[in-house]
Amino acid sequence: QVQLVESGGGSVQAGGSLRLSCAATVSIYCMGWFRQAQGKEREGVAAINSGGGTLYYADSDSLKGRFTITRDNAKNTLYLQMDSLKPEDTAMYYCAARGDWCPLSARQFEYWGQGTQVTVSS
Repeated sequence: QVQLVESGGGSVQAGGSLRLSCAATVSIYCMGWFRQAQGKEREGVAAINSGGGTLYYADSDSLKGRFTITRDNAKNTLYLQMDSLKPEDTAMYYCAARGDWCPLSARQFEYWGQGTQVTVSS
């Protein structure tokens, strides 16, 4: 059973940075980040496979250039570097994983963490 534990969330002022981490209990092919703001649907941020190939989701065009997904395979850990944060980035951020390919939608991911809250104040 794969377990995912996120960390690194918190409160920051607009323009600031945070780095989220997601530690997996085992090595797994695809890991990704999603976020869900209160009252809104969950949206994809990005995913990365074990070879370093990245996928930025179509609904995250506004995040490109500000958010960077990386992973450390030796530590089974996924990261999301978030720079130039905006109040609209406020959300619960979830780590997700799948063993065989990188899905295009949230419902196709097999494993989910509990989430870490990011709050950006203006």
